Amino acid sequence: MPAPRVAAIHDLSGFGRCSLTVVIPTLSAMGVQCCPVPTAYLSTHTGGFGDNTFLDLTDQLDPVTAHWKSLGLAFDAVYTGFMGSREQMARTADFIRAFRRPECRIIIDPVMGDHGQPYRTYTPEMCRAMAELAQLADVLTPNRTEAALLLGENYETIRLNTESDCRRWAEALSRNGTRSVVLKGASLTPGTVGAACFDRESSATSFVSASLVPGQFHGTGDLFASVLTGALVLGWPLAEAAQLSAEFTSQCARRQGTPCREGLDFEPLLWRLGQRAEEERAPLCRGEREDPHAGADH
Repeated sequence: MPAPRVAAIHDLSGFGRCSLTVVIPTLSAMGVQCCPVPTAYLSTHTGGFGDNTFLDLTDQLDPVTAHWKSLGLAFDAVYTGFMGSREQMARTADFIRAFRRPECRIIIDPVMGDHGQPYRTYTPEMCRAMAELAQLADVLTPNRTEAALLLGENYETIRLNTESDCRRWAEALSRNGTRSVVLKGASLTPGTVGAACFDRESSATSFVSASLVPGQFHGTGDLFASVLTGALVLGWPLAEAAQLSAEFTSQCARRQGTPCREGLDFEPLLWRLGQRAEEERAPLCRGEREDPHAGADH
C-alpha cells in the first residue's frame, strides 16, 4: 500500500523548530509522504532571534498548483499553517479548491496568535482573511486565542477548563457541525493540557489530555497539528489522533534540553512516533479499519 500523501502549505524557517522543519520529519517518521509548498523562507522564526531574513514565495503558489495539476497529483490531505499575507491565503484557497476531492481532508491550523494576542504581523484584516480560509476546513485546529479571533469573542470569555465550556466552544467552531474541530489548550484537571475534539462524523465532543510541562516552547502547535494530520491520513479516529498528538508533544517537552525559543527537541523521539504509526498500519493495510472519511459531504 503506498504511503498517504499530504500537501503541506507552510513557511520554512531555517532555525528554530517550527512550520516545515517540524512538519516534514514528523509526517515522514509516521510513514506519510510530505509534499511541501513553502510560502516563505526565513532564516529563523520571528520569536526572539532578532532581525531574521524573509523571502516571500507567494508568487510560487499558483505555478506549483498548475504544475501539480498537470501531473495529475492527488492528496490524502492538504494541511495549512502560518500565512504571511492575505494574498497567500487567497492563493492557498485556490490550491485547496484545485485538489479537493472526497478522499482528501482539508486540515487548517489557523495560526494567528497565542496568550490572548494576535502575532505582530496579524492585522484585523489578516484575521478576517484567515477566518475566510478556515471556512474550507474539514478539520480545524485552533488554540484558545485563535478560537476567540475566529469567533469574534473576547479572549477571556473562551474558558477551556470545564467539559461544558470546551464543548460549547468546540461546537461553535464546527460551522453547525459540518467540520471537525480540535480545540487546543483544554485543561480539565490541574497539571494536564490537551484538546476538546468535535467529530463531525459522530457529532460528539470528546476530550484528550497529557501531562502539562511548564514552559513556552516555540512550535508546539505545529508539532501537535502535524502528528494529528499524520494519524488522520493513516486512518485513526479524530479523538485517538488528538490523544497521540497530546501525548507525543508532552513527551518532547519533558525531555527538553534546548532553549525554548529553539523549539521542542523532538527528533530523538521520532522513532516512538513511527513505531506507534506502524502498529496501526497493519490493520489499515488489511482493510480492517473503516475509512472514517469515506462518503463525507464536501
